[in-house]
Amino acid sequence: MPVNYSPAASLLPVKGIRLSSLDANIRYKHDRDDLTLIEISEGSSVAGVFTQNAFCAAPVKVCRDHLQQEDYIRYLVINAGNANAGTGEEGMTSAQMICAEIADETGTALNSVLPFSTGVIGEQLPYWKIVDRVEELVEKLDAHNWMTAAKAIMTTDTTMKALSKTVEIDGKTVTITGMTKGAGMIEPNMATMLAYVAIDAGIEQDMLQTILNQAVSASFNSISVDSDTSTNDALMLIATGQSGVNLNEVSDLDKNTIIGLIHSTCIELAQAIIRDAEGATKFVTINVEAAPTPSYAKEIAYSVARSPLVKTALFASDPNWGRLLMAVGKAPVKDLDVSKISLWLGETLLLENGQPADSYTEELGQAEMDKEEITVRINLNVGEAKAHVWTSDLSHEYVTINADYRS
Repeated sequence: MPVNYSPAASLLPVKGIRLSSLDANIRYKHDRDDLTLIEISEGSSVAGVFTQNAFCAAPVKVCRDHLQQEDYIRYLVINAGNANAGTGEEGMTSAQMICAEIADETGTALNSVLPFSTGVIGEQLPYWKIVDRVEELVEKLDAHNWMTAAKAIMTTDTTMKALSKTVEIDGKTVTITGMTKGAGMIEPNMATMLAYVAIDAGIEQDMLQTILNQAVSASFNSISVDSDTSTNDALMLIATGQSGVNLNEVSDLDKNTIIGLIHSTCIELAQAIIRDAEGATKFVTINVEAAPTPSYAKEIAYSVARSPLVKTALFASDPNWGRLLMAVGKAPVKDLDVSKISLWLGETLLLENGQPADSYTEELGQAEMDKEEITVRINLNVGEAKAHVWTSDLSHEYVTINADYRS
């Protein structure tokens, strides 16, 4: 079960967005929805970030191409159960055929359709199962279908991950709703497995992309389950403008409120992935502070978050803090002065200026390790920069899930 996470009881519609989901039997044998369509109103802005994996999936390539060619994106189509990755030219053809069918059914341009896939890598996508259901997908479009869509994009997730927020700007309500999926193969290096966030404020394309890039740095680019970057990672941010609130026409205070709304939504969705990580029993925050640069701090945080020895100790609730010290020391950074480093496990000081803390006892360390939510704080004492990474433990269940993934 997810660590201290309960799925939303309801989700708010976003003006200018309609969704539909159905069971296309792509992999899940008629026991769940696995195909989703998102319709975006005309005139909306759409920004995206994608995986940096060199073996990026066919739909990622198509998305990048279509975004470069089309001013307005109108439809997103998402399938679960098959990643359409490692599928060569046949996979590219499948993704384009799906886009073409949706464009034909809706009377829109081919390049205005973006495809997304998640699931097993290296198997050809049965595109005909999707093409055959496009007419029904379009007929079922409705603004209130966020909940069903959030469930339909899941793979090894144990629960849907989605949320809604609102804010009042000049007497008008701005609504944001977002959903994500991902539980394993998580170290995004851009975004996450799949995530879709829509807001009904008006934000021009270039500004939307800038806001998204900034939000990703503090959210989806600050998580790790197993240090593996997926072939299919994608995060899309949509701004429809249909609330009547435009970012260019509000005060600086209100502008910051809207941007903050996007950032907080991305952070909560990213944390939800870690809370529902495959086999997770711990939610762990790695904070690195007083570093020379943010990137320096992030490298050290990731070094701890990626360590199998640290993660298995977390699962065992074993206060073997030598593993933390080891993981800090192996970080790929230059001129790490270990004589200045102080290290905490929760509120318990482990290391002070490179020396074991006199106040530390095994009982204090055990009390911290027994918690479901654990914070590791690393103070380098050499600068003012900081960074954080959220991660999970590594359990027997993680191995079981991934050993059985294709069976």
